[in-house]
Amino acid sequence: VIQLESMRIVIAQPPFSDALEITAVKPITKLDLNYYKLNESLLYRLQERAEGVLVAGSPGAGKSTFAQALADFYAGQNKTVKTVEKPRDLQVGPEVSQYTSLDGDFRKTADIMLLIRPDFVIFDELRKTDDFSAFADMRLAGIGLVGVIHSTTGIEAIQRFIGRIDLGMIPSILDTVIFIKDGQINEVLELRMTVKVPSGMEERDLARPVIEVSDFETHELKYDIFVFGEQVSVIPVGETKPIEPLPQGERKRLERMIRKAAGINKMRIRNIIATYRRHF
Repeated sequence: VIQLESMRIVIAQPPFSDALEITAVKPITKLDLNYYKLNESLLYRLQERAEGVLVAGSPGAGKSTFAQALADFYAGQNKTVKTVEKPRDLQVGPEVSQYTSLDGDFRKTADIMLLIRPDFVIFDELRKTDDFSAFADMRLAGIGLVGVIHSTTGIEAIQRFIGRIDLGMIPSILDTVIFIKDGQINEVLELRMTVKVPSGMEERDLARPVIEVSDFETHELKYDIFVFGEQVSVIPVGETKPIEPLPQGERKRLERMIRKAAGINKMRIRNIIATYRRHF
């Protein structure tokens, strides 16, 4: 892989490929933030509140183009902006310094960023678990971050953090997800942590920490993310239907049957009943 100024050249040969192949890619356009026609609320959020931004989209959708527009936007506000890339191919102004992995490890680059303490870092892009760890370390240290990640939907971009980062820390690391499709902003999601009964459940005993994922513009709740049993569940709220509580007599009878058959405690019984009601 060769980065020649703005051109990326990938050379493949046997045995990696079946024949010699050379692919050269170069950017064909550079856009500023005005091109995306952001509404006032989103522009205000990017200026004042959003410091854990995830730019998501499929390959070639325009993620990096939007990220470099954000980099120039922040630099134009007299913010100290750095990029962390591999390879360094974002087309940004000379006032934005571009870094790559140190000894092949983005976590070492993150250590340097903590010493430099920039206002914003553009992280292009998140792929491996170590990349997610470096991203989390910088964000929790107070550095504003814009991460670029491959995904086919906005919620899938969030799901890529699950299992790599402790679930309860995700809202502290991410607050805004911008999904890019065909070069345009297709969806903007916001995250927040709360304690509640997950959507679709009725029993108060099932209250737990839940990450709510909402549409930024309409504030409509779209997904609940929570731990159920030993698994992390991502539930589309629009597809859940509230379930009426079981009659008191039927519930007690079901509890007695389960307790007698399995010999387990009352809280575990309630979780089993809740699962039973959701599926049947």
